[in-house]
Amino acid sequence: MRYLPLTNDDRQAMLAKIGVSHIDDLFKDVPKEDLNPEIDLPKHQSEMAVERYLSRLAAKNTHAGSVPFFVGAGAYKHHVPATVDHMIQRGEFLTAYTPYQPEIAQGTLQYLFEFQTQVAQLTGMDVANASMYDGSTATAEAVMMARRVTRKKRAVMAGSLHPHYRAVVETTTQYTDDEIVTLAPNPMDAEAELQAAIDAIDANTSCVVVQNPGINGNVLDLSAVAEAAHANKALLIVVVTEVMSLGLIKSPGEMGADIVVGEGQSIGNGLTFGGPYLGLFATNQKYVRQMPGRLCGETVDAEGTRGFVLTLSTREQHIRREKATSNICTNSGLCALAFTIHMTLLGEKGIRAVAKVNHRNAVTVRDALKKIDGVEVLNKTFFNEFTVRLPKDAAPVVEKLAEAGVLAGVPMSRLYPGDEHANMLIVAVTEVVTEEDIQALVSNLTEAVQ
Repeated sequence: MRYLPLTNDDRQAMLAKIGVSHIDDLFKDVPKEDLNPEIDLPKHQSEMAVERYLSRLAAKNTHAGSVPFFVGAGAYKHHVPATVDHMIQRGEFLTAYTPYQPEIAQGTLQYLFEFQTQVAQLTGMDVANASMYDGSTATAEAVMMARRVTRKKRAVMAGSLHPHYRAVVETTTQYTDDEIVTLAPNPMDAEAELQAAIDAIDANTSCVVVQNPGINGNVLDLSAVAEAAHANKALLIVVVTEVMSLGLIKSPGEMGADIVVGEGQSIGNGLTFGGPYLGLFATNQKYVRQMPGRLCGETVDAEGTRGFVLTLSTREQHIRREKATSNICTNSGLCALAFTIHMTLLGEKGIRAVAKVNHRNAVTVRDALKKIDGVEVLNKTFFNEFTVRLPKDAAPVVEKLAEAGVLAGVPMSRLYPGDEHANMLIVAVTEVVTEEDIQALVSNLTEAVQ
């Protein structure tokens, strides 16, 4: 027998409350051709036939490890040791997914506690939560947290912020009265881009959101932004899309950040065609009760034995309802575990060493590209990513190199449509890039821009 918890009267009462007459009105924003479309699929196929068909579809993709790869702009190809994949499948970690009962979830709680410690140390902050969905949603949560802390509604998005992150912030706040101030990128002058963010801060500002390294790869000291924000009783939110950079450059905490969010994919997690990824979120101790998500803590049991518990848990969010700090009800647990295992394998010396290789390889590619007629490198500073200006539109150049088996980077026009940035190309270089890869990029790009 089916269980029907709602009567027709119940449904009509709910529809009346939200101001619509029929349930179909809730889907009016979905194009009609996409609403319940006809899907031409066979009624059934054998498992082997389906596997062969899907394998043929998958073969149409070019995966990052198969060709010279210089794509970045928020997602990066790094080496993930085989140990990581082996360890995350071990039975010791197959404990309760939602660790509300610590007596049966000590494995989950311990690695999340260690993950939090690693993130706090990397970012230079006091405390980190047990992860979020990804870097973009973590950024939106940080903006909402800044509003709660400051009781102000105006958030400034610096030009260095990835446009996809900005879009998530705008989507998250579209039904609130938050004021989102979006500044234009300035790849030609990173200092001016940063100064524009400082000039936009006023007494009504809750936070200023700055990405470092920026979307164009620029690395800058954010101390002046922190000073300007704090002078107006606003918070500085620093976004890090390439977490590997924290092995080499000054941490956001050292530069005065109040909240640090980022994408943890670079450590322990492959590109996997866009996800799942791993959101990082860290802040200062005084703001911990406004931090979204869950937080694991260390304690001792009645016998004095060390144990781990949820100190601030998502269950609290459900109980508090409209007073909750977030609607985040879970975390990217498996991705966080992969991050923790990779970080444990690297250690402090290891991540610094890998970061240095990233920068060294990037400098090598930068120097090689500068020798190509008509190619101009726009960055004064960078970690493993920089922007070049080509003598022609970057998008068709990238397509031409892709046909030759080289993925040369991300045309800036994909992120900022229009003629202003059409000839700019964002190039990322990590530790997996070889001399042969560099030669392939240089030779094919030289031919393509002629």
